[in-house]
Amino acid sequence: MDPQQQQAQVMHLMAVMLPMMLLIWAVFIAFFTYAFWRIFTKAGMAGPLSLLILVPGIGPLIVICILAFGTWKVVPAPPEYGAYPPSYPPPPAAYPPPTNYPPQDPTA
Repeated sequence: MDPQQQQAQVMHLMAVMLPMMLLIWAVFIAFFTYAFWRIFTKAGMAGPLSLLILVPGIGPLIVICILAFGTWKVVPAPPEYGAYPPSYPPPPAAYPPPTNYPPQDPTA
């Protein structure tokens, strides 16, 4: 095959792959931005804080630090949904002791 044809094929392949890769990256970024928006909202913080993940390099680290060390303004769950210490049901009634049968005669 001619080197010019090979180069043309490579250029065509790159011209097709680059937009596809950019589209895939855009979908991933949109998904993670939406997911973090929901997390911030459920934590009682402002949803637009999730846009910090768009900052290249350090943005996701900032978002994780805000979520990890920030004060979450949420309503606590009712006690029956995980009180500490957990309220376990009482243990079942003890079984009656086994009866002592008389020893059997092995010759009989």
